[in-house]
Amino acid sequence: MARERFVLQIVQPALAGLMDGSVSTLAPLFATATVTHETHAAFVVGLAAALGAGISMAFAEALSDDGSVTGRGDPWLRGLACGLMTTLGGVGHTLPFLLGSVSMALTLACLVVAVELGFISYLRHRFFGMRWTASTAQVVLGGALVFASGVLIGGS
Repeated sequence: MARERFVLQIVQPALAGLMDGSVSTLAPLFATATVTHETHAAFVVGLAAALGAGISMAFAEALSDDGSVTGRGDPWLRGLACGLMTTLGGVGHTLPFLLGSVSMALTLACLVVAVELGFISYLRHRFFGMRWTASTAQVVLGGALVFASGVLIGGS
């Protein structure tokens, strides 16, 4: 029962946040880097996207369900877990844009995204019983679609 409560109250909202932060911030970050060729501009946009997404996801999780019907527990704890992991997921691949070189920052950011997506796949496998290959394929597909949209929009 303690494991189920932990998964419902911490792991699931944190995983949703990490998925959102790791994927939804890719498009604005990579589009900005592609359009401006400036690491500072990309960093500012990436940081703003990560923080904005974190705040949005925290409130969305906390306000969506008070836990009384679903048994998902304290909404503010779930919101905190979701918001923090959303922010972390977005900041992770934003930090490389503190470097002076756009090409180096993009390369390093792609590596960070690969690690983020691998960690998301692991969590889905570990806590939700997803087959490793299916989890990885689904997560990579979602990440690739968002990444491609950022590059295509940035290149237009």
